[in-house]
Amino acid sequence: MQLIAEDLVIDRGSRRVIEGLSFAVRQGEALVLTGANGIGKTTLLRTLAGFIRPFRGSVRLDGGDPELSVGEQAHAIGHTNAVKTSLTVLENASFWNAYLGPDAPSRARVDAALRHFGLEELGEFPAAYLSAGQKRRLGLSRLLVAGRPLWLLDEPTASLDAASSERLVAAVDAHTATGGIAVIATHLPLGLERAQTLDLAAQRIAA
Repeated sequence: MQLIAEDLVIDRGSRRVIEGLSFAVRQGEALVLTGANGIGKTTLLRTLAGFIRPFRGSVRLDGGDPELSVGEQAHAIGHTNAVKTSLTVLENASFWNAYLGPDAPSRARVDAALRHFGLEELGEFPAAYLSAGQKRRLGLSRLLVAGRPLWLLDEPTASLDAASSERLVAAVDAHTATGGIAVIATHLPLGLERAQTLDLAAQRIAA
């Protein structure tokens, strides 16, 4: 499996954000997007997820499900956590497991996801009362409650302390170790085991 972007040209309003970008991310690898604010990291991730249609170029997941779009085979996590504050921690994770999962809902998978992100003791706790870091960890648990081959993560360490960031890195490393693909926009070094870096500022200068 391989995520391939070819000759991407992406506009936002009247502004050209990405010009002639091509790259490939192989199975079992992460791509870390770097560059200053406004350089196009979020725009590129949203394009990969199918939320933005490029002016020119294409994105495909070779070896994925030909009946599904790239976005339908991806977990896309942006700056918001998509946490339903009227539900408990367990109810949020169970909802994502049932809604996003291709297989039958699995309580064991939900429990494992909450345990990985240090939320196992808060299952019956109302999500509305979680701290910012706890809400971020709950949002990230979506990655583990339903298996998808491609992870698209925009500043995933926002609101996380060092220990929680390590939990995220461990999840990404486990995902790529089992053949998954991740594309991550970040300002912070993550220390991933299997990763390449794409500097969008350098790409813009080259274009």
